[in-house]
Amino acid sequence: MPFDLDTYLSDKKKLIEDKLNSLLRNPGAPLGTLEESIRYSALAGGKRLRPILSIAACEAIGGNADKALPLACTIEMIHTYSLIHDDLPSMDDDALRRGVPTNHTVFGEAAAILSGDALLTDAFYVMVNEGLSSGIEAETLCEIVRDISKAAGSRGMIRGQAIDLQIETLAEDGGELSLQDIELMHSLKTGALIEVSVTAGAKIGGSDERQLEQLAIYGRSVGLAFQIVDDVLDVVGVGDMGKESGNDARNEKATYAHIAGIEASKERASELTQSAVEALSEFGDAARPLKEIAQYLGGRKS
Repeated sequence: MPFDLDTYLSDKKKLIEDKLNSLLRNPGAPLGTLEESIRYSALAGGKRLRPILSIAACEAIGGNADKALPLACTIEMIHTYSLIHDDLPSMDDDALRRGVPTNHTVFGEAAAILSGDALLTDAFYVMVNEGLSSGIEAETLCEIVRDISKAAGSRGMIRGQAIDLQIETLAEDGGELSLQDIELMHSLKTGALIEVSVTAGAKIGGSDERQLEQLAIYGRSVGLAFQIVDDVLDVVGVGDMGKESGNDARNEKATYAHIAGIEASKERASELTQSAVEALSEFGDAARPLKEIAQYLGGRKS
């Protein structure tokens, strides 16, 4: 049967959103502002790229996708927390996210901060609780918690956000920025969580060291390509981006597209996409979803 990426993405997205809806319910408590705020952002849609990659990586190893689903959702919870905080006035000050008003514009800054904090903390509770319940070995689960903590914290995503703020200050002061500076920021702020999504799914699937190494290369390459394409689309994107296009330019942010130019940025994204695809060469048809996702992300228009 021919592989259809749109169907695969649609089917996996529904699984993820149904599971998220279930995980974010607290039957013992009334639906207060905190819960409304959490569910507003976590269930607002989006590509669900990170959990889909986690499931696809598990499948590429020959693992059980159902076993990977709860942990894949926890990575999406962490990603959503980062978006809520990233949109705050003290950070990027965005008004639109995933096609709807940002959390703080609806619920206020205090509620947005608390809901982000809750999503991050609850993610680790769910990670351990659901992981043990689904039969993931304790040692493997500890490794995954360690990896995700590293990718989300001051050695990964948070460091990338801090570098982003430093780069803004440097740019405002007329300092020189290199593509290496931008790539480092992107590889941490966006790429780290994408890479760990892939490796976490691989570990749940039972990967060996060689497989894990190749899938880490895949995740790293896809993560950086994804953000470079995002930089390009902020300038030339068409259609529904789900957020305010041109925001980087309005805020005079230093991006890959700003420094390298549109064509060079597209070329770099293409190189990274090819690197991701080549990393899958030993996995055969089981990695077809990962391969097509990489090619889709590297050439997307919105």
